[in-house]
Amino acid sequence: MPLTASQLADINNATYATFLNKGKVLAQNIQQKPLLKLLDGAAGSFAGGRTSVEQNVKAGQGGGSLQGYSGDDQLTFYNPTGIKRARREWKEHHIGKQITHTELKENGIDVIDSDSGNDTTSTMSGREAHALANILDEKNEMMAEDYAVSMNLLAWGDGSSDAKALAGVQSLIFDDPDAGTTSGLSRSIYPWWRNRARTAANGGAIVSSPANGGALIEFMDTEERQRTRYKTPGSRIVRLCGSDFIDAYKRELRANGYYTQTGWSGNGSPDGSMKDPKHDSIPLQYDPTLDDLGLAKRCYTLDIGRNGIRLLYMDGQRMKKHNPARPYDRLVMYNGVTTTAVLFAKQLNTSGVYDIA
Repeated sequence: MPLTASQLADINNATYATFLNKGKVLAQNIQQKPLLKLLDGAAGSFAGGRTSVEQNVKAGQGGGSLQGYSGDDQLTFYNPTGIKRARREWKEHHIGKQITHTELKENGIDVIDSDSGNDTTSTMSGREAHALANILDEKNEMMAEDYAVSMNLLAWGDGSSDAKALAGVQSLIFDDPDAGTTSGLSRSIYPWWRNRARTAANGGAIVSSPANGGALIEFMDTEERQRTRYKTPGSRIVRLCGSDFIDAYKRELRANGYYTQTGWSGNGSPDGSMKDPKHDSIPLQYDPTLDDLGLAKRCYTLDIGRNGIRLLYMDGQRMKKHNPARPYDRLVMYNGVTTTAVLFAKQLNTSGVYDIA
C-alpha cells in the first residue's frame, strides 16, 4: 500500500536521526582527514551566552626576580602580571538536504496526502521499505561526507573563505609569526605567543639534502629542542605532512644507509617500500588535504589538546539535528545539521610550520 505523507516524513526523520547517532558524519570513507579526526577526538565544550570564547593564557614570567639580602635590608615586593586574555568568536554552521516526492516516485514510492490526519495504514510492502531505505541511506551518506569535507577544509583554513564560519589552523599557525595578532594578542609584542616557523616567509624553506646525514633530518632535530622548550606535561604533539615533505625525509633516510635485516616494511622478506617514518617517536602522518591545498612540501607540528590547540563546541550545539516542516506549497522534505564551534589555542610556541624548498 502506498505510504502517506506523514508516514514518509516519520521514516525519513527516523532514518536520518539513526544515521547521525551512529557517528558516521565524520566517517573516513572517501579521503582521509587526520586533522579533523584529531581535533574532533580531543574536542571540548563551552557555554553559550556570549559572542566569543575568552580564556586566560600564560604570558611568560610575572616580572619578578630573586633578591639577595642580609640582616635588616629593605625587601621589595611585586605584583605578577604574567596572564593575558585571548579571545576568539564562535561560529555557526549549517548543512541541509532535501528530497522531493518526485525522486521518491522514481524509486517506487508513492505518497498520499491525507486531510483527515488519520494516516495509519497497513504495513508497507517489502519493495517500498527496500527502496526507501536505499534512497535515504544514499542521501545521508552523501550529506555526511559533504559535512566532513566542509568541516575539514574549515579546520585547515585561515578563516578567509567564509567570514561567518570557523577559522582554522592557518589562523593560529602562521608562515611568518613575528608580526600581527592572534586571538587579540600581538605576536610582535609577546614573543611567547608566536608559533615556530621555517618557511619562505620566515628564514627560507629547508633545502633537503642527504649530505652530512640529511639536512632535513638535522634541521628537525635542532628545531625539536627549540619547540619543546615550553612544552607542558599535557601536550600532545602530532605531525601532519604533505606528500613531498614525507618523500624528502624518506630520501634522506635511504641515502644515509638506514637499513634493517627485515626490510623497510618489516615483513621479514626483501621489500623496497618504506612505511611513513617517525621523528622523535612522532609519526610523520600524511594528510591528503595539504596536497589539495598546494602544500605538499609542508609539515605542521601541532600541539593538540587542552593546553594547545583545541576545537570547542557550544554546549548542545554539536551536530544538532533539525527536521523543518514541509512548506505547504512544496512537495519536499528537509533535514539539517547545525554546529556551533570555535578553534582556540592556549599555547602556540609548542607548534610549528615547516616547508622544504
